[in-house]
Amino acid sequence: MGGSFRAARSSARGPFAEHRRISLSFAMSQKLRADLPYRPCAGMMVFNRDGRVFAGKRIDQTQEAWQLPQGGIDPGEDPREAALRELKEEIGTANVAFLREHPQWLTYDLPENLIGVVWEGRYRGQRVKWFALRFLGTDGEINLATSHAEFSEWKWLEIGDVLALAVPFKRDLYANAIAAFSDLARPT
Repeated sequence: MGGSFRAARSSARGPFAEHRRISLSFAMSQKLRADLPYRPCAGMMVFNRDGRVFAGKRIDQTQEAWQLPQGGIDPGEDPREAALRELKEEIGTANVAFLREHPQWLTYDLPENLIGVVWEGRYRGQRVKWFALRFLGTDGEINLATSHAEFSEWKWLEIGDVLALAVPFKRDLYANAIAAFSDLARPT
């Protein structure tokens, strides 16, 4: 149906033919987005002893994209358990202590160009339960060469620098987590 409509419209002459095709495509993508659920996810703001925050550079991005550790919550899995599992998978260690849990689940939407691409097109974005954690180990325990490698580099950031390095579509999400946990960004 959509293909035949597009073919009929694309053969139309005039300055607005392309606009009609783009408008239909946009409308269809908005409907697709509205019908998709959010993926349940655990997000971790990991503080070191100096009060700095762990950030990893995404291994699968062409642009420089840094993010905080996060990952999907499996069906029936407790969000805290998922947080520890994801840390172990992403940074090679879960040597942390839980400091605080964000009182709400926060969401973000993927940008248009990623809808239907990321997570095999099953989700519109993520619904994140955030945890603040204190890293108890040494930097030598952090190992990005895991079987689920997601980061190519990592560093400790001042909490105020996190937003500047985040991809634009996650900035509001991160700002909310930072507001909830910023008092923990101090040396212990």
